[in-house]
Amino acid sequence: MNWQQACELPYYGGSDLGANPAAEETVFKLWAPTACGVVVCLYATGTDAEPGAGERGVHELHREADGVWAITLPGNLHGTYYLYRVYFPDGRMQEVVDPYARSAGANGQRGMVLDLTRAAPEGWDADARPAIPPHARSVWEVHVADFSADARSGVRPEWRGKFMGFTQPDTTLDGDGAHPTCLNYLKGLGVSHVQLQPIFDYATVDETRPDGGYNWGYDPQNYNVPEGSFATDPFHGEVRVRECRAMVAALHRAGLGVIMDVVYNHTYYSESCLERTVPGYWNRRWPNDSMTNGSGCGCDLASERPMVRKFIVDSVLYWAKTYHIDGFRFDLMALEDVDTMNAIRAALDSLPGGESILMYGEPWMGGGTNLEGGARPADKRALDALSDRIGFFCDDTRDCIKGNVFDAANAGYVNGAPQHGYDVIHSISAWRNGAHGFWPQRAGQAVQYVSAHDNYTLWDKLAAVARRGDYDWPDADLLAQNRMTAGIYLTCQGLPFMQAGEEWGRTKYGDHNSYKGPLSTNRLDWARAHRPEFAALTAFYRGMLAIRRAYPRLSGAAGEPEPFLLALPGWLIGFVPEHDDTAAKGQLAVYYNPERTRQWASLPTGTWRKLSDGVHADAAPFGPCFRDALELAPTSVTVLVAE
Repeated sequence: MNWQQACELPYYGGSDLGANPAAEETVFKLWAPTACGVVVCLYATGTDAEPGAGERGVHELHREADGVWAITLPGNLHGTYYLYRVYFPDGRMQEVVDPYARSAGANGQRGMVLDLTRAAPEGWDADARPAIPPHARSVWEVHVADFSADARSGVRPEWRGKFMGFTQPDTTLDGDGAHPTCLNYLKGLGVSHVQLQPIFDYATVDETRPDGGYNWGYDPQNYNVPEGSFATDPFHGEVRVRECRAMVAALHRAGLGVIMDVVYNHTYYSESCLERTVPGYWNRRWPNDSMTNGSGCGCDLASERPMVRKFIVDSVLYWAKTYHIDGFRFDLMALEDVDTMNAIRAALDSLPGGESILMYGEPWMGGGTNLEGGARPADKRALDALSDRIGFFCDDTRDCIKGNVFDAANAGYVNGAPQHGYDVIHSISAWRNGAHGFWPQRAGQAVQYVSAHDNYTLWDKLAAVARRGDYDWPDADLLAQNRMTAGIYLTCQGLPFMQAGEEWGRTKYGDHNSYKGPLSTNRLDWARAHRPEFAALTAFYRGMLAIRRAYPRLSGAAGEPEPFLLALPGWLIGFVPEHDDTAAKGQLAVYYNPERTRQWASLPTGTWRKLSDGVHADAAPFGPCFRDALELAPTSVTVLVAE
């Protein structure tokens, strides 16, 4: 199906696709304009292997306008599982899970009719997104299983690695009452948002077995259904919905926003439920009819096609409204077109309080694709056309600070290549001067980070450059480099982002792509978090986050101009967030010293005290006053405040 044929298919603008139960009836609607017949098959269970399995009836849908097939059945069918059989003029029949299914049975093989009122945790109606001012935003990325799977996490065994692992409020290491873990730990760290790696239903973990495997989840199967392996009961579809909402509510009660990592750039299967419903429509193709592979999975979604765009917008809105999600991170965002991303932003803005919902993504793709109809990819070159409230991961910042992500031995500014200071200077102002050929409209568009789930953890990257083979040893040089790395991106304008555990030297023992496990490599090691040397590193992060919250000008969120650079020798960098160097009470001065030796730096006029000396950090000033000049510690970020 080419672009012209796709655009000739009827567009359905309604908001009622899927299975919609009411008090006395349930309405099923499916968009399948090329079909010649559709039936819905009802089942007692989500799989044939369960007790009581059996078919509850087969019902023929009738054709309505705009390519929709529909049927109204008596009764509220909540808890009934279903599939569609879609028939085509050439004699083919495709059995499909409803693309708009709200829940599913084990392994997502059958959709489930869901009455959302019956899948609400206690107190859900009172749940609300926390009010977090833009300057105070910071993101901590974690996988649901990684978060609480550690046997020493203090989480009850049946909740470890599950949605419910986020809901236990007072966990400590081995239950010792002294060393906080999981949600108890997060409440004191100082981040504002938790970004969850994919929590929708994905294909590569067997939900029917406790040892069904591990995966990061970038293999989408049912976009509007929570992942069953994270539920305490994957067989009853309402459980995963209730427990996913309970997780969100628990994070909200702790004052934390929840960001959902979404993968609308591709389907995992080339014969996905979407593609089987309207063959040839949903995925991009080359002129020879083979699917494009910009995602690395060989089945890119054609977001520029009208009903694909509608599906993506509908899905994002569904998660925002049904699960009270506070933000969305788009995997391989450059595979989405600009108009689709802007449509999502506009749709979220239309919700009550929706303008506070974050949007950002990876402004790249994994290979070539074939956008049609003049569509423009949502990459860094398209920042002029994207909403200024759609952000992007800034790989330029990542690589100049600690070295190129694709070359393990390549050094950056903090670990042996201080000449990268030229780029670090541009990072401070969120690259708004166009130094690398892209032009953010606002500082807040730049997601400033050095580590995420992909590639090496920060600690492992620093160890690789230093050629340190013992990842467990709290090497003093690596600790200093880690502190300096954090000190830089936490004093840059933009949105700071970190991988969970970065703040205590998280290691995967040199595994740079642990996407399919084992869990023992990926899980957060809560004992490591409380080893004294690593706990001191965490305290530094906690202090830098507190400084950022206490001094809003650091973020650039209010449209502050680029920081004023100070004239310093060598590879030292210094700046004041204000646009001049005239000290006024409460003004900051920030210094980066990448050298392995102590260095002297001149100070702006005035009297200064430390908020950070490169080892300790606190929003409250400490130590003596300084005037004229200051000796900077080796490999350090120093933050001063004017008295």
